[in-house]
Amino acid sequence: MRWQLPLFAVLVRGPSMVPALRSGDALIVWRGVRLLRPGRIVVARFRSRPDLLVIKRAVREQDGGWWIEGDNSLVEDDSRAYGVADVIGCALIRYYPRVGRLR
Repeated sequence: MRWQLPLFAVLVRGPSMVPALRSGDALIVWRGVRLLRPGRIVVARFRSRPDLLVIKRAVREQDGGWWIEGDNSLVEDDSRAYGVADVIGCALIRYYPRVGRLR
């Protein structure tokens, strides 16, 4: 059995979560879905694109997975394009370049 830490770090790339997150922001993520509820920023993989790891906002539970969308409506690389996603974890805090809680 492979042991995994409950926390991990991810780096935001791209404009899909502007204004809440910007490209280059670094986040600490809680592995698992215990903290998951609509409105939380999550790290997930789309079922139709398992090679793609994304950071989006959870909107609603759907078909045993989650419908997730970016905050920037001009960028459509979310559930509108790829369908339901499996959530890996919930973002807790931004630690670089500006420390702060996530909205």
